[in-house]
Amino acid sequence: MAYTNIAYVLAAVCFILGIKRLSSPKTARSGNTIASVGMLIAIVATLVSFELLDFRTIAIGMIIGAMIGAFFATKVEMTQMPQMVAIFNGFGGGASALVAAAEYFNPANPSLFNSSTIAISVFVGTLTFTGSFIAFGKLQGFVSGKPIVFPGQKPLNALIAIGLVVLGVYTVLYGDSDPYFYGLVILSALIGVTLTIPIGGADMPVVISLLNSYSGVAAAATGFVLLNNGLIIAGALVGASGLILTNIMCKGMNRSLANVIFGAVGLEQVTPGSGEGKQISVKSASTEEAAMILDAAEKIIVVPGYGLAVAQAQYAVREVADFLEEQGKKVLYAIHPVAGRMPGHMNVLLAEANVPYEQLKDLDAINPEFEDCDVAIVLGANDVVNPAARHDSSSPIYGMPILDVDKSKTVLVNKRTMNPGFAGIQNELFGFDNTLMVFGDAKAMLTDLHKDLKNL
Repeated sequence: MAYTNIAYVLAAVCFILGIKRLSSPKTARSGNTIASVGMLIAIVATLVSFELLDFRTIAIGMIIGAMIGAFFATKVEMTQMPQMVAIFNGFGGGASALVAAAEYFNPANPSLFNSSTIAISVFVGTLTFTGSFIAFGKLQGFVSGKPIVFPGQKPLNALIAIGLVVLGVYTVLYGDSDPYFYGLVILSALIGVTLTIPIGGADMPVVISLLNSYSGVAAAATGFVLLNNGLIIAGALVGASGLILTNIMCKGMNRSLANVIFGAVGLEQVTPGSGEGKQISVKSASTEEAAMILDAAEKIIVVPGYGLAVAQAQYAVREVADFLEEQGKKVLYAIHPVAGRMPGHMNVLLAEANVPYEQLKDLDAINPEFEDCDVAIVLGANDVVNPAARHDSSSPIYGMPILDVDKSKTVLVNKRTMNPGFAGIQNELFGFDNTLMVFGDAKAMLTDLHKDLKNL
């Protein structure tokens, strides 16, 4: 047992080092490798510490899992990574719930503490499973990406929460009563759905990071059920890091953590004077005009957003940037923390297109660069570049940190339509004197822009 705990400590060190290196795109791959080695150590230590195991069954499970993992790793495109992350969160929560359920029906340690941890693991794991698959459905288009709201939704959630508390207490106190346990599972699955459906598809960065945290909490609870220190450590690290990331995402969207937990994210928030009804006079431009403007520029900042991901335009923007750099121009990328559908989505997409890491700048690093920027190219970003966040106290995005693209000499905004972003308000940037709108699909627009640049 002593050697097993030493192995768990070594695994924990690998997890911590891995998470640390995941904080930068440049070191993320090595961080993932280090964390994977840590998990391998934990798995081997766990298997060795138990004597009465059917290793043939375990080997079959590992082979099947490895084949499925290898298939997804090679077949899933980078643009579909948010969906895969959502599924993995769901599988993690579901696995924790199943292990806890197995322990409920065949308890090795029938104590009050054990029953409590089983109830917590089943609740959080099941909620994570159903919530993650709703998130997957929204991202994949199986479920409407718009907030799904119905009358009495919040009172219903409150009633489900009360029911969960009651059933959880009865499950703990009367562990041999299966109906209470089944009721706990059903209500946990239901609240996972009802908390996730009011969330819009564009708000997925916060939701995915929160569900990731939930999967870690479920794993840690299962670790207490099994009295396994390695699982407790791994689950606690995932839960804590996911919660920290969720808090960062909330600040990036000017939301409170309570809004996210209780399903308020994604609901339309329209307040008087917030700009949803204001008429904005915009100036549109062709790709030929945009090419001439870029030809005269020296410093260019690309601002990727949700529209870039939808159009899968990461390679097209890299080709345009490479051409501009060949002409002696400086090109940088401005990365907002909540741009896209999951935390770090823009970093992942641009990394797939082999955009140099040193060109990717986060919000704090890039904002001072806009003041001497000749052209800012906004690709599908909306609320994260809306100047109303700075001055309009009636706006739902007031106080949200934004990218200061309006301070550039010229702003080229690419959007398919004038539809507002998740906040439900028009972007006043689109009507500024230094802004030109280039309408169309981001990939098609960038392809045409590249051709026009070559023809100059």
